Amino acid sequence: MFDIKAAVAKFQSQFEPALLAELEANSMLMSIAAGQTMLNPGQTIRAVPILLSGSFKVSRVNEEGQELLLYYVKDGESCAMTFTCCMMSHSSVIKGTAEEDSELLCVPMDVMDGWMIKYPTWKRFVMSTILSRFTEILKSIDDIAFKKLDDRLVNYLKEKSKTTGSALINLTHQQIGDDLGTNRVVVSRLLKKLEIDNKLLLYRNQIKLLSDM
Repeated sequence: MFDIKAAVAKFQSQFEPALLAELEANSMLMSIAAGQTMLNPGQTIRAVPILLSGSFKVSRVNEEGQELLLYYVKDGESCAMTFTCCMMSHSSVIKGTAEEDSELLCVPMDVMDGWMIKYPTWKRFVMSTILSRFTEILKSIDDIAFKKLDDRLVNYLKEKSKTTGSALINLTHQQIGDDLGTNRVVVSRLLKKLEIDNKLLLYRNQIKLLSDM
């Protein structure tokens, strides 16, 4: 668990002292349990979260409730879509769900416009976050448009392992299918083929990536 001083101290090499003082004075801490949804489409955004620990999945949801994974937010990072929605006073267009128990530093939207002008490091952080996430969204589009589903599945599993820092992935085949925009049966078939090829091991609601992956 972080207190506000310890949370802000994580960014002392990144932000100037005056900005750190304003972060401490204006921000608040929030804890989110794994699996909990923090943000839904249409919801009003009043603060931008910066992740202190854990990880978040950001996805797009269609009218039928189907989700498409856009990107992950990891320790020390923030969500580009919440930045842009906050700055434009626009309601959320994404869904944000905690992949693990997570702690966040929440920055209220009413201070951010001033910080963009006053603090070069904050402007750099915001713009680099937007650029990084935009690049990841383009990669997701490229994967959907140009890559076969089995390649997308391998990339998805590697990214999930990188995000959590573990070769053991706690997901059902249905959850993977939802993230990749396909169905459980197809995912199960492709995972079984990867197991036969000694790329991974399948357990109940768990997948262990092997070194050959």
